[in-house]
Order: sequence, then structure tokens, then C-alpha cells
Amino acid sequence: MPTLSDQIRKFEAARDDARARRDTAQRQLQGILDTAQREGRTHLSTEEDRSVVDLTEARDAAVVEARDASRDLERMRSVQFEELEHLKQRSQIVPTQARMPSYDRVARIGREERTYRADEDPTGKRFLTDISRQHLFGDPGAQERLARHMQEEQVERAEYLSRAVGTGAFAGLTVPQYLTELFAPATASLRPFADAACNTHPLPEQGMQINISRITTPSSAALQAAENDAVSETNMDDTLLTIPVQTAAGQQTVSRQALERGTGIDDVTMQDLFNRVATVLDSTLLNQATTGLTNVAAATTYTSASPTAAELWPKLQGAASVVEATLLNMGYATHAVMHSRRWNWLASQVGSSWPFVTSGDMPVNAGGLTLTNEYGPAVRAKLASGLLVVVDNNIATNYGGGTNQDEIYVVPRNECHLWEDPNAPMFIRAEQAKAASLGVLLVAYSYFGYTFQRYASGAMAKLSGTGLVTPTF
Repeated sequence: MPTLSDQIRKFEAARDDARARRDTAQRQLQGILDTAQREGRTHLSTEEDRSVVDLTEARDAAVVEARDASRDLERMRSVQFEELEHLKQRSQIVPTQARMPSYDRVARIGREERTYRADEDPTGKRFLTDISRQHLFGDPGAQERLARHMQEEQVERAEYLSRAVGTGAFAGLTVPQYLTELFAPATASLRPFADAACNTHPLPEQGMQINISRITTPSSAALQAAENDAVSETNMDDTLLTIPVQTAAGQQTVSRQALERGTGIDDVTMQDLFNRVATVLDSTLLNQATTGLTNVAAATTYTSASPTAAELWPKLQGAASVVEATLLNMGYATHAVMHSRRWNWLASQVGSSWPFVTSGDMPVNAGGLTLTNEYGPAVRAKLASGLLVVVDNNIATNYGGGTNQDEIYVVPRNECHLWEDPNAPMFIRAEQAKAASLGVLLVAYSYFGYTFQRYASGAMAKLSGTGLVTPTF
């Protein structure tokens, strides 16, 4: 079984590896930009632009991995410190008047069974009975068994023992490990779009706004009519784009009994809160009034009573064309973001007996290539046109007159901007706020800002209409 030191070394290695990959990607990015600058070019070639997108994705993924590894490393170091303090206290020798036990009461060296075992108490009845008797009646036998159980936990799972929602709400977690192995965390849509298709930046350290200057009136150039004639001149003008810094947050009041007598309760609670914060952030990017992607994207209507992949395909390309016609040399469509029901419907389609989406090397008779079947931050597939598919269940499915339509967003990654605190998500553990009721307040929060509006409507595109009603399989 891995020790705490093993876990710490593993997280240190993961952090260092992620940082190295981040730095390598950043150096390669800078090399491409420096090359273009040395050659006096004002824009990148198509190949360089694609390399920049790939390297940016690799760098941002490494940043997330380094952050997660650092967080896990700090948690393990905290547990190790608590363990050392505990061992230090246990090593203190206090003289007593106790006599040496007789021979028949001396523990023998060998295999000693756990106090609560799956073969003797498979449903946890003895454990729960001891908890009740210890709390209600101060039963010394129950206290002794629970204390012995906690000592066993100290040896086998020390990283969880010192961790601090009511016991009733988490009855399945305040029990020995063999009864918690089937623990199922609540489902969450998380943040696939934010992780896979957004160009991330560190949030400024201060202020509740991010200000960006947009050139709305460009300069001009024209052919000179004759020698010494005045050349074309237009005074440039800009418009300030103000982006608010928002806060996604959640809280949970946990009873001290659950934290002190439970196993890993605060870890489970905080992870659930982190999942809620991540989901709210991603949903905000997609659905927020006025500034969310659904409200700023230029719409292409797909109308069909019997939708097919063959009908949808030109609409996707039409949306990509809208993006490229708007951005010109400043960008192109890179990702198609859709609900899981839409992707699975698309993957179910066939044409001339060939599946529309395949796995492995993409044959000429396929329209897409599956890269993974896993829901989450990874790109799900690559279409034959080059668009990367991101599956995100934060996309609403109640659009349209029948409130049964979803949408597909076709976006350029370089223009999906997300600012986040590098340390997010963060949490607060407040011991005093609920002290009168023996509660501990746990709060998770994250600051962020985003925009899809550096350029005019059309820089983002979406498909909507009756062709995107609830699919049938």
C-alpha cells in the first residue's frame, strides 16, 4: 500500500512534469511568434496558426494539471504534518501505576483482524450500534471498539483520519472502508467547454473589471492616384470592452460530529462543491443573458422534420464560413460544441451503409473520427473538416417553440477568452461561524471573467432550429 511519502513524491513528479510541459509549449509558442516578427510578417501562416492553437491547448492543459497536482501535494503535506504531530504525541511516555499484564492477556505478534469486518458485519450494523450506544449512553465497550477502529484507520488510511454536513446525511461515509467503497458522488456537467475550447488567461490580481480596447474604426490604405498626391488616411478609433469579474460559489454546513467521527467527509464535500462551481462557471459561459455564447453567436437555422447527418453537415460548414468571413485573417473556426445527445445522435448516423463517425484512422467514407468516449475536458472527436468536437451537457435542451431543441456552437478557440485565478477554485473552512450548533462552514468559490465579443457578431456562430429537436435513435 502506498505511503504518504510515496504519494507526496508522486504528486511532486506530476507537478514538475506538468510545469516542464507548460514551459516547453510556451517556448515553442514564443519561437513561432519571434520567427514571424523577424521575417517582418504581420500575421502567421495557416500552418503556424494551427501550431499555435495546438501548443496553446497543450500549455493550458499542463497549467491545469500543475495546479491540480500542487493542490493535491499541499493536501498530502498537511496530512503528513498532522501524522507526524500525532506520532510525536503518542511517543511521549507518561509513568503510570499499571502492572504488567499476565501472560494470557498479552497481545501476540501476528495477523490481527479488524474491529469491524465485512465477513462478520457486512451491513455495518455493529458499527452503527456502537456509535449510537457511545453517543447516547457513553457505553465504555462501544467507546473502546470505536477507539480501536480509529487506531486501525490511523495505520491503514492516515491521510483521511484527521479530516474535519450532518452525520445523518453522510451515514454511508461514517463507517469502515469496506462499507464506503461503493460511494457514488453526485453527477455534474463540469466544464468541458471552458477547459477544451477557451483561451485561458490569469485573472488580474485586483479589480472587478477587465478592460479591453477594440479597434472599431481602422486606418486605411489605397492606391496613390499620382505622384505627390496625398495618400489614404483614416483616423483610427477604439471602443472600450468592459468585462465584469464574476464569482461562482457554493457552501455547505457540516456537523462537527460528521467531520470528527467520519472518514473523508470534508474531502467528499469540498470535491462536490468544486464540481458545482465548475458547472456553474461553464454554464455561465454558455447561457448567461446578453454575454453568454448562445446570445452572442450568429445563428444559422437548420429546419428539418426528419434531420440527418447529411443535412446537418453543410450547416456546420456554413457556420464555420460565417466565423471565417467575420474574422478574415484573425482566426477561423476550430471547435464544434454540442450536447451529448446531439453527438451520440450524430455518431449513430449512417450513409450508404457507412457510419458517419468512426474510430481509428479516418477512412474516406467517414465524416468524423472518434478520439475518446470519455465525457470531460478532452476533445471528443475530430470531424473530416478539421473541427474538434467538444461535448458539453451544460448546453440547454429547451430552446425553440417546442422547448425541445438544443444548439451547436461553432467557435474559434483564440476568440473564446476566459480569465481565471490561477489558484481557483478556492475554499474557506470557517470553524467559528456555526460554533453554537457545532457546525463547520465549508465554502468553495472561483473568480472569473470571460468574453466572446472582441469582434463583431459572426465571430461566433451557432446552429439552431427544428433540425435539433430531441433526437431519436
